[in-house]
Amino acid sequence: MTAAELLQLARIVEDEARLLEEFIALLAEEESLLVEGHTDALLGIADKKTQIYRRLQFLHDDRSRAVTRSRQGSLPAALAAAPGNTTGRWDEVLTLAQEARQRNITNGKLIADRMKHNQAALTVLLAAADQPQLYGPDGHSRPTARGRPLGSV
Repeated sequence: MTAAELLQLARIVEDEARLLEEFIALLAEEESLLVEGHTDALLGIADKKTQIYRRLQFLHDDRSRAVTRSRQGSLPAALAAAPGNTTGRWDEVLTLAQEARQRNITNGKLIADRMKHNQAALTVLLAAADQPQLYGPDGHSRPTARGRPLGSV
């Protein structure tokens, strides 16, 4: 592997670390919004998370190709041959990825709790209105038997 290719591998690892740091910051923001109940802003966060995820996937693919081109035989060997502290930075990438995974699990639990709360509130409201469920098991809305037919006075 040429020096330029090894430098490219080091840059890829650095970019992965930087993007994971951004991703973790978004996950922290998402958690804060969930805890505070500001769910309207979550859609924007989801879009940003998707963009970063895609960029991380491209970097993963680039890194895999770079390791293959290196003919070092393995990722650790290619990282060791790369300039600077690429191996140390890769260890940071692994740590950041684990942190992102844990934060994502936490946020998933917060979202599940929020959905459970919303479903309970909807059930109470429907019961109070003495209305059947909004949708049947087939996913289509069910008309109620109450009220007057259309066109009647």
